[in-house]
Amino acid sequence: MNSDISSAARPAAVLLLLFTLLTGLAYPAVVLGIAQAVFPAQANGSLVRNADGQVIGSDLIGQTFAAPRYFHGRPSAAGKGYEGQSSSGSNLGPNAQGLIDRVNGDAAATGLKSGIPTDMVTASGSGVDPHISPENARAQVGRVAKARGLGEVQVNALVDAAVEAPLAGILGEPRVNVLRLNRQLDAGGARKGG
Repeated sequence: MNSDISSAARPAAVLLLLFTLLTGLAYPAVVLGIAQAVFPAQANGSLVRNADGQVIGSDLIGQTFAAPRYFHGRPSAAGKGYEGQSSSGSNLGPNAQGLIDRVNGDAAATGLKSGIPTDMVTASGSGVDPHISPENARAQVGRVAKARGLGEVQVNALVDAAVEAPLAGILGEPRVNVLRLNRQLDAGGARKGG
C-alpha cells in the first residue's frame, strides 16, 4: 500500500512542479513580454508624464482638482478621494441621509441653479473614474474661464476638442478625461481674450 502511495506521489509532485512553472512563471512572463512589446503604455498603467518626464497621473485613475481654474472630476467615494487601493462606491442607498447630504452639498457647491449634470454630484462605482460627461465639463466652463481670465468661447472649444467618442461609435458614452483637459488648459490650449 505504501508503494502505491509513493508511486503516485512522484508523478503528482512532478506535475505540480511542471504546472507551477508553466502557469506561475512561463505564461505570465510571455503575456508580460507581449504586452510590453505591443502595448507598452497600457501595460505600464497608461501613465501621463509632464515635459520633464515626471509621472503626474494616469489616464485610468482620476485625481482631485479643487482650484476654480481647473475642471473638477466626479465626486469620489474611494478613500479620501481617488485612492486606487480603496476603489469602491460608497454602498449608501438612495435614502441614506449621508448620501443625500453629500449630494445636496455638492449640488450647492456647483453654483448652478438648475440643469446640474448627474455625474457632477454622483460618484462612479469605482470611485476613481477619470472621466466626466461633456455636459459636466460644459457646466464648469464659466467658472474655469472666469478664474483664468479667458473667454468662454475658447474654453468651450477646448472642451469640444477633448470629447472622446464611444469606442467604435457604440461602446460607452461620450466622455472627457479631466486630467488631459486640465493639462491642455495649463499648456495654453485656450488663450486669453475673446
